[in-house]
Amino acid sequence: MPNRSFDWFRQALQDLEQAEDSQKAGRHNWACFAAQQAAEKAVKALHLYFGQEARGHVIARLLQELPPEVVVPKKLIEQARVLDNFYIPTRYPNSHPEGAPFEHYGPLQSEEAIRYARAIIEFVRSQMGKP
Repeated sequence: MPNRSFDWFRQALQDLEQAEDSQKAGRHNWACFAAQQAAEKAVKALHLYFGQEARGHVIARLLQELPPEVVVPKKLIEQARVLDNFYIPTRYPNSHPEGAPFEHYGPLQSEEAIRYARAIIEFVRSQMGKP
C-alpha cells in the first residue's frame, strides 16, 4: 500500500487556503472550520509519514499520539486545543445557546485559527522534510 502522507499534507495546504479565502469573504465560521481541518489533516499526514494510522478529529490528541521521536512543543498542543473547539460549533446551530454559527465568529477567531493552523502545518513540514 503506498504511503499517502504527502497527499494528506497537500490537502491540508488546500484547506488552509480555503480558510484564508473564507476569512477574506467574511465567512469567519468557515475560516475557523477550514483551519481546524487543515491542522487535522496535516497531523494525520505526519502519522502516515511514520507508518501510523490516525483516527479521530481531536488535533491535540493526534499530536500527543505521534511516535516518541517526534517532540511536539507544548505550545503547539495548546494551539491545537483552540482549533479543536472549531470542529463542530462552527457548523451546527445547536452548538450554541442561540443564533446561527456564523453569528458567533469574527475576524479575531479566524485570524487566530489560521495562525495556529499555519504553525501546526509548519511543524509537520519540518518533520516530513519539504513536501
